[in-house]
Amino acid sequence: MTEGAPHLPQSADVGHESLLRWYDSNRRDLPWRRSADPYRIWLSEIMLQQTRVAAVLEHYRAFLTRFPTVRKLAAAPLESVLAAWSGLGYYRRARSLHRAAQQIVGRHGGRLPRTVPELRALPGIGRYTSAAVASIAFGVPVAVVDGNVERVIARLLAANVQAVDYWALAESLLERSRPGDWNQAMMELGATVCLPRAPQCGQCPLKRWCKSSPAAVAVAGAESPRGKREFARAGSPRPQRKRHKDEAYLLAQRRRSVYLVRRDSRAKVMPGMWELPRLPLPPSRREPLFRLKHSITVTDYDIAVFDAAGKPGGGRWVALQRIPQLPLTGLARKVLRRARLI
Repeated sequence: MTEGAPHLPQSADVGHESLLRWYDSNRRDLPWRRSADPYRIWLSEIMLQQTRVAAVLEHYRAFLTRFPTVRKLAAAPLESVLAAWSGLGYYRRARSLHRAAQQIVGRHGGRLPRTVPELRALPGIGRYTSAAVASIAFGVPVAVVDGNVERVIARLLAANVQAVDYWALAESLLERSRPGDWNQAMMELGATVCLPRAPQCGQCPLKRWCKSSPAAVAVAGAESPRGKREFARAGSPRPQRKRHKDEAYLLAQRRRSVYLVRRDSRAKVMPGMWELPRLPLPPSRREPLFRLKHSITVTDYDIAVFDAAGKPGGGRWVALQRIPQLPLTGLARKVLRRARLI
């Protein structure tokens, strides 16, 4: 075992019953938790990758209305899938989801495979997603590790975060009779109670077993300012510094149409997506129609939108009634909503 890593605990050491009771009573009412359909569970896991739950809720319902089954998704044109995904970002996920649906129909008879290796062989599914789908949809006794689970484990075991194998620890902690619920309970605990900067230790169902709880820290003589800082940081990666950029776009309208340009299909970012014409430099003496904020990963954008007279060039006029069928960038959709065009 790596020096500084905690000994793997026995299952009786971590309050399984306490955490599962807490989860049963306190879990958030999320639509994918109301379903045992593997397709819906898989879709939720793909949507939740690098995306906040609040942002997923609206898109999840709309996506399922449009593609209620894996067969419907597999048969749909990619452009329709990207249009339904518009606003969620990280469009590679939608492309992989579409390819995976086609493989599920073509190779697995339209049923999601039940094993971790088969799931992991599908496009867009890695170690975490395969374990999550297998455990939640099929009851396979396999643990998951995401940022929330890492933080919970690091604090629960007072682990040296640089020296542990979180996957091995998560497997050792797994409640094998309810693996899907256990995995969701660990993630839910990290998302709602064991928070990165202000953990709610008094509400934690695992506080009796947690080696980093305030009581445990005090017993260990770590009530010094340094000890408190180390506890607050446990399992919490340092946030990346945000970048700021100013950008300007043109909004041209005529006869219930708007002028859009399409990104090259070979572009590295959002290939084939539709957006507003971009201005290299904003006009120095013109006031914009409006300004708005937009964020992508570690970059915050200040967006200025200017009225365009005539045809900007490089794109085409698109009827507003066609907009819902187009794969728009998230920013273009935000601008058109702000302009009350969609």
